[in-house]
Amino acid sequence: MSTKTETIKIALVGQPNVGKSALINSVGNARLKVGNFSGVTVRKEIVRFNRDGYDFEITDLPGSYSLTDYTIEERVTKKYLDDSEYDLILNVVDSTNIERNLYLTTELLALNKKIVVALNMTDEAVKEGVDIDEVQLGKILGVNCVKTSAVQKTGIDDVIQAIIKTYNLRENRFHLQFSEVFEEEITHIVSFLEEKKIKCKISLKALAIKLLREDKETYLRFHEEPIWTELQPIVNKAYQHLYLHYDTKDLDDIFNDEKSAVAKGAVVETVHFDKEVKQSLTDKIDNLLMHQFIGLPIFLFLMWGLFQLTFEVGSIPMDWIDAFFASLIDGTKSYLGDTELASVISDGAIAGVGAVVLFLPNIVILFLGIALLETTGYMSRVAFLLDGFFHKFGLHGKSFIPLVSGFGCSVPAYMAARTLKNDRDRLLTLFIIGFMSCGARLPIYVLFVGALFTEEQAGNILFLIYISGALIGVLAAKVLKITVFKGDDEPFVMEMPKYRLPSFKLIWHTVSAQAMMYLRKAGTYILLASVLIWFASNYPKQIEMEQEFQVKIEQTQNEETINALTNELALYKLENSYLGIIGHASEPFFAPLGYDWRMAIALETGLAAKEVVVATLGVLYGLGEEHDEESSGLIEKIRANISLPAGISFIVFVMIYLPCLAASMVFMREAGGWKYLGYLFVFTTATAWSLSFVAFNVAQVLT
Repeated sequence: MSTKTETIKIALVGQPNVGKSALINSVGNARLKVGNFSGVTVRKEIVRFNRDGYDFEITDLPGSYSLTDYTIEERVTKKYLDDSEYDLILNVVDSTNIERNLYLTTELLALNKKIVVALNMTDEAVKEGVDIDEVQLGKILGVNCVKTSAVQKTGIDDVIQAIIKTYNLRENRFHLQFSEVFEEEITHIVSFLEEKKIKCKISLKALAIKLLREDKETYLRFHEEPIWTELQPIVNKAYQHLYLHYDTKDLDDIFNDEKSAVAKGAVVETVHFDKEVKQSLTDKIDNLLMHQFIGLPIFLFLMWGLFQLTFEVGSIPMDWIDAFFASLIDGTKSYLGDTELASVISDGAIAGVGAVVLFLPNIVILFLGIALLETTGYMSRVAFLLDGFFHKFGLHGKSFIPLVSGFGCSVPAYMAARTLKNDRDRLLTLFIIGFMSCGARLPIYVLFVGALFTEEQAGNILFLIYISGALIGVLAAKVLKITVFKGDDEPFVMEMPKYRLPSFKLIWHTVSAQAMMYLRKAGTYILLASVLIWFASNYPKQIEMEQEFQVKIEQTQNEETINALTNELALYKLENSYLGIIGHASEPFFAPLGYDWRMAIALETGLAAKEVVVATLGVLYGLGEEHDEESSGLIEKIRANISLPAGISFIVFVMIYLPCLAASMVFMREAGGWKYLGYLFVFTTATAWSLSFVAFNVAQVLT
């Protein structure tokens, strides 16, 4: 009779850029499950595999410098370690930067959980003359320490054996010893908690440390309990003792001193540094890429190259994808005939999915380029280079990448904002990404620039539109920083990881996961929007008017007259559809900007997808749907029906107002709820209306 295999649940913890993901991928033949932690957008990865008679389940927690509430990642890691069920912690440490990494290790030891420490990147440590006595370090910390290299796949089996050995220990044998003063106050609190028979998932020592660190959740737990009246004086007395001893009331400074003392003591006893090691390859590369004069031009050149690849190479399969969906639409209509079902499936559902899949090659190339820059360690340098400029407008150096990505598509740009750790910085960046004109707005610009300006002016005007949008976005960030996202600027303290060869397995996993996420999120909402627009533009049916026009069409043989009647019918049906009714109802709102109901409808359909605006204008001005931004007929109609001030105002509105439905839904998820989408709608609409009003009136005066 078979017995059930034991499962060892492991929490994988480490600071950013220590090689956690590479280590977890080095296990080999693992079953990877990807999702999100409950209530947040931080990615959750679980790896399952069987080894030596045990089932292993490893949860890869977000990279965290400390177990605090400063960033989403740190909050997620802290909450998981405090509240979740797991058997032990696998703490991955960067051997080339051992002292700083041990700061987190000291906090993990305080949890009183079984721990294994993986001293990763030992191959790089050897090259840099760093020699760690892992046996002695293990004795000092009271845990198993194992040297590993995820890149060279060495030490992986030793880690597995150390995990099994630690798992089978009856009790934890490690100890975390702070300074005498600190330990004295911890002991007082622990003794009181023991007397009161307090039960907790973590150790009482860890609970005492949380009280001394003024952990909000711990205080909330005790504050409403009767025990708080007795516990509070003990904690207050401990604070007074610590303040007096350390000559400061800054608890962060006190704890940092304690962690630093533990880490330094362990390093002095166990690590030997070769002083004769020459300048590292990272230092040599940084001398060039981080140069104060040529560093930024090099980065701009690399980004220019990335976007050239994104749009030049990405355009190659776009024609094939477009042709495939066009044939699929034609085939559907041919098979189902001239019916409502055929129209909603082909013009609604298939066309909507095609609009999303069409941009997938661009998205994949962009994600691939960014993943390469990130995994090599270069992106951290870029944020550092740009931080000074962005801080003048209340932005963070890391804001640059999502903002630049916004010129391609807002959907991945919103996702890219996850690299910003601080909530306020991330939200501020999310709010201004839409000011960067995405590729879907280009056809609208080309149409109006071609209609309102000469060919000689067109190129310069187009360039001005893109630059103006970016500048307005940066200025909007400054306004939001002063009015809404108030507070002191966060200090730009950022790790500079060593340059490394990219892990292609990791890049493939990252790019494929993000591409699938794009298809799932964007595809769903574009599909829904397309079907809704189809319904709103086709109902209610104008049966009597259709019969009248059909009689007129049958009575003429002139091809031009037939086309004119067909377009007139399409215009009448659209003007009297739900979409047309909405356009007329909203016309007073847009009238001060110089727009008629047709322009109002075009803007409103653009809320679903900016690509729809040009086709909508074609129908509204009686030319049918088969017109693009280069249609001379549509350009002539725009020139004849829309004045220069109204056209300029329209361009400004398109530049600023809410992005497409797909991007809006992604924004909502990334920002954290519907209320933020409401704020974004009000903010972008008010800004777009105000600046369009100014543009319209200034243009009227000048012309």
